[in-house]
Amino acid sequence: MRNQKYPLIFIVEDNPTYNKLIFNHLRSHKLINTESYLSGEECLKNIHHKPDIIIQDYLLDGISGLDVLVATKKKCPSTDFVFLSGQDNIEIAINCMRFGAYDYIVKDQYALIKLSDKINKILIHRELINNNKRFKRGILFFSIALSIIILIFAILAILYPNTFSVH
Repeated sequence: MRNQKYPLIFIVEDNPTYNKLIFNHLRSHKLINTESYLSGEECLKNIHHKPDIIIQDYLLDGISGLDVLVATKKKCPSTDFVFLSGQDNIEIAINCMRFGAYDYIVKDQYALIKLSDKINKILIHRELINNNKRFKRGILFFSIALSIIILIFAILAILYPNTFSVH
């Protein structure tokens, strides 16, 4: 992830009006590093940008949202997906989650609020993972440094027994 404050977010929505609505909503919530696409094919052509989050419609003309998810996860496994779709079908939602989607939101009057909430949860989760990795590296560094110091004292005690002897 490039920057926790400015994650790269792709919007993949074939309805230009709703695409713009999502784009403006994210911008109004300070999520300014956003790219929008009207098709799954466009999204996949630009997947080399390595988005942090993809907001994906399920039903698209051409390649489906699920196909975009599967193709993206092969190239960018850490990309999180949030489906934002008009398909109010629990089986579709479960299938998306099974293939690695973070969540599935049905388009309704609260969808954009739910979307903001999900993005915030993704960012918090990623920050916790990064903090955990830094903590583990710190513990590893401390353990190695302590082992080296103990080893140095052991070598010095062997080489200079009179200096380190207990009287």
